[in-house]
Amino acid sequence: MHLTSDQIDRAAGVLLASAAGDALGAGYEFDSAPLPPPGEAPRMIGGGLGGFAPGEWTDDTAQAVAIAEVAATGADLREEVALDRIAQRFADWYAAGPPDVGIQTRAVLEAAGRRPSAATMRAAADAVHARTGRSAGNGSLMRTAPVALAHLDDPAALVTAAYAVSALTHHDPLAGEAAAAWCLLVRHAVLEGTLDGARGELRHLPVDARHRWLAMLDDAEAQDPRAFTSNSWAGGALQAAWSSVVRTPVPVDRPADHLQHALATAIGIGGDTDTVAAIAGALLGGRWGAGAVPDGWTRLLHGWPGDGPTAGVDARHLVDLARRTVRRGAPGPEAR
Repeated sequence: MHLTSDQIDRAAGVLLASAAGDALGAGYEFDSAPLPPPGEAPRMIGGGLGGFAPGEWTDDTAQAVAIAEVAATGADLREEVALDRIAQRFADWYAAGPPDVGIQTRAVLEAAGRRPSAATMRAAADAVHARTGRSAGNGSLMRTAPVALAHLDDPAALVTAAYAVSALTHHDPLAGEAAAAWCLLVRHAVLEGTLDGARGELRHLPVDARHRWLAMLDDAEAQDPRAFTSNSWAGGALQAAWSSVVRTPVPVDRPADHLQHALATAIGIGGDTDTVAAIAGALLGGRWGAGAVPDGWTRLLHGWPGDGPTAGVDARHLVDLARRTVRRGAPGPEAR
């Protein structure tokens, strides 16, 4: 699939803006710090549940990086060999002792062990669901953006891959549906440079899922973003992110500033602020491109698998992963 330079910039924006939203929201997660007053932009203050450094991304982006590392090799994320590699990178990340891990994901990775295959990790996810009866949390949705980039040329493959990557840790089909729906929206933004008509991409979901998530989007569009404070589950997080994006006005004079304003809206909802902002950031980056992410944010961004901004795993790394993913692992300059 030939991509223009603008499309490649928007693809890079997906990972970059998602990580920026994650790092921005980290310090405010579940009232770790008072939310910024209305009209005041959030800052990368660090802290939060994991005691993060300013600009450090959390488990949201760390897991997205694990997926993107595999996608950047040109792998088909529907294939078991690719899923095996993703499962192993999840295990590598968990073995490094991350300061904050979601309850569902922690239980699965603990059970799956240090050298899991995709099959053993899915079995662990199934067992956790059988024990708890719940696995529709937002933990697979928050990391799903690289799946969209890996399958820009094939929406049917994208849906299958999104379900498969979600199922590594989240047994409940609702989690997979949310991941697939969001990936379809991100794909549209990257390819078309607009959110107009994005909802139509949900036609690629199975019929029941399509109607379910279109109704969820309707509800999100009809209500103020602050109505979606119950955002630790996949549906609530998706609605919070979509409402933040579509109900935040696009500035007439500087349209790309919509990215910053909508992320502020997402964080202002409260609750799982880093995750809602990471989800929203993926879509906003796909719409407005990497250039819309402020330099002051990108300079601070860093996280696993590095130890700090000078460790080489920073904003440039995310951009490189995104570009290699959409080029199917091929080296070379950006498309023109």
